[in-house]
Amino acid sequence: MTDGTEGMWMPHQLFLGLGSNLGDRWTILQWAVQALADLMVIEALSPVYETAPWGLKRQPDFLNLCLAATTALEPLPLLAGIKRIEARLGRKPGLRWGPRLVDIDILFYDNLIMADEQLTIPHPRLAERAFVLAPLADLAPHFRHPESGLTVGQMLAMVDQRGVHRLPEPLFVEAS
Repeated sequence: MTDGTEGMWMPHQLFLGLGSNLGDRWTILQWAVQALADLMVIEALSPVYETAPWGLKRQPDFLNLCLAATTALEPLPLLAGIKRIEARLGRKPGLRWGPRLVDIDILFYDNLIMADEQLTIPHPRLAERAFVLAPLADLAPHFRHPESGLTVGQMLAMVDQRGVHRLPEPLFVEAS
């Protein structure tokens, strides 16, 4: 006897954070989103935010956004695909929290909690970073962190939001 789910795609809900502070930041983020569409079904994009650097302060400001998507990929194959996209877009190993052409982080994957040498989900510093929480709150203010139980909106209210500015232009402009 079967339950009728054999061969069916069981989508996983995920949220990603994207950032760039080198080169043509807008174009790099557009390319990244387009490339990610090969790994997932992108359901929503947040507005773009210009944000002061976090960690290493002496570097250009970032453009950041978040996206909501579904994927059939498990976390580690998803991470491998993201790393290939980052490399294809020109990311090279560098200083931790330093300048980069592109950075793509898995923030949440369903309500999964995992930690190994390659990947930690939810993202371990998510609750400290207004540059991630502000665009994520535009997409999912009521999504609950599976460890803390706090919503994205609650976490955002608890961090310093200075240096995080929502930009009026969308990343992609709809064709008329």
